[in-house]
Amino acid sequence: MSDLQYRTIVGLEIHVHLATRTKMFCGCEMAYGVRPNSRVCPVCMGMPGVLPVMNKQAFEYAVLTALALNCSIPSFTKWDRKSYYYPDLPKNYQISQYDLPMSENGFIDIPLESGQVKRIGIIRAHLEEDAGKNTHTLGNFSAVDLNRTGSPLLEIVTEPDMSSPDEVRALAVELQRIVRYLGVSEGDMQKGHMRFEPNINLAITKDGQEYRTPIAEIKNLNSFRALERSVAYETARQLDEFTDRGITMQMGNKSTRGWDDDNQCTVLQREKEEAHDYRYFPDPDLVPVEMDDEWLSRIRADLCEMPIQKQNRFVSEFALSEYDAGVLTQIRSTAELFEQAVALGADPKKACNIITQNFQKIANEKGCTVCELGITPEKIVEMTNMVTIGQISSTSVSSIAVLSVANLSKTLREIAVEHNLIQTSDAGEIEALVDQVIADNPAAVEDVTSGGKKSKKARGFLLGQVMQRSKGQANPKIVAQILAKKLS
Repeated sequence: MSDLQYRTIVGLEIHVHLATRTKMFCGCEMAYGVRPNSRVCPVCMGMPGVLPVMNKQAFEYAVLTALALNCSIPSFTKWDRKSYYYPDLPKNYQISQYDLPMSENGFIDIPLESGQVKRIGIIRAHLEEDAGKNTHTLGNFSAVDLNRTGSPLLEIVTEPDMSSPDEVRALAVELQRIVRYLGVSEGDMQKGHMRFEPNINLAITKDGQEYRTPIAEIKNLNSFRALERSVAYETARQLDEFTDRGITMQMGNKSTRGWDDDNQCTVLQREKEEAHDYRYFPDPDLVPVEMDDEWLSRIRADLCEMPIQKQNRFVSEFALSEYDAGVLTQIRSTAELFEQAVALGADPKKACNIITQNFQKIANEKGCTVCELGITPEKIVEMTNMVTIGQISSTSVSSIAVLSVANLSKTLREIAVEHNLIQTSDAGEIEALVDQVIADNPAAVEDVTSGGKKSKKARGFLLGQVMQRSKGQANPKIVAQILAKKLS
């Protein structure tokens, strides 16, 4: 049997809901989880005679995102009508951008599991309006909710530069971090703020000849898990189809597929339309958008350090691990809290541990960010200093973190004193406790001094007895030192 080799080729289309107050071309409120069809008007419902007006903030958010993706911003862009019929598109066309998008030719760097970074090209990012939502779970009929119709939607199209499910997931995760850092989108996939559509095919080499399988586009994926698994499944499906049908048979055209999460497989929906099927033409109701240098400079001023750059800097500047830096930079405000605390004198590693292992856990339970707990950089500094000088033990940090969130007006020392969490380092006081424990436990002392197999266990027992008699307030480091001296 001849050798057969293949590589997966994936490009990604990402749709991002922009976090504006109103829709793209009308004044309807952007709201999620409200009564169906309660946020609509004649414009977004496509009534005859209405005129759309562009949402300036949505356009600026789109340009800001494009700049973060290293795209070039043309000075002239226009709006086009993309015609197709679907129940959730009441006017039978979508306002989009076709041949003159508002940005193009960019790139995004994604972290790989190997620790390296891979650059993925961005073909374009353009603005359009979203369609509504069909619901098929209310009975033996379908219902249409038009609340989402007309929402500002940024579509980002990558080059087919990804070659594995892991890379596709990494790009999606990184893009979510970017839009959240910029504040242009909440990026909540459960609410439909981000949807992914991978385009997948294989380059198969057999007997020295390369063949390309037809591209399959998987529609409307709204989780990293579904994205990753659908790419893996589709890779295996196309390879099996090529192997089964052979190289002499016509393998079909570009297709659109859906993801069946229950059965963990893709299902054919339709043959893929081409651009001419949509009958694009310039929208006669909207004027083109002309970007001058002054306007572009104002938007560019809102750019911040991108998450992957901040993550790499935290590793090099503060000697954090890749993992710790990744957790810290997941949310922009958390990363900035950490930096502010370090600038005020906090030890970077201790501050990182306190934020990620204690306050982040509390924030997750409350469904908010660390900064929304009300924790200040000064409190992070205070806690790291208390740990460093031995005022509080590492085990009591968690309790103090919980109590500090519930008592924001009090200092951490006040909280620690009030709840008997201050750790004593008074050598005389600790030595007296050690003497009592040694006197009361001669068998354990004998096990330690004999140096046998029981020595280590007995030493731990004695240390535990001292900590118990001090009600957990003795500094365990000093207890261990005094015990070692007494028992040597």
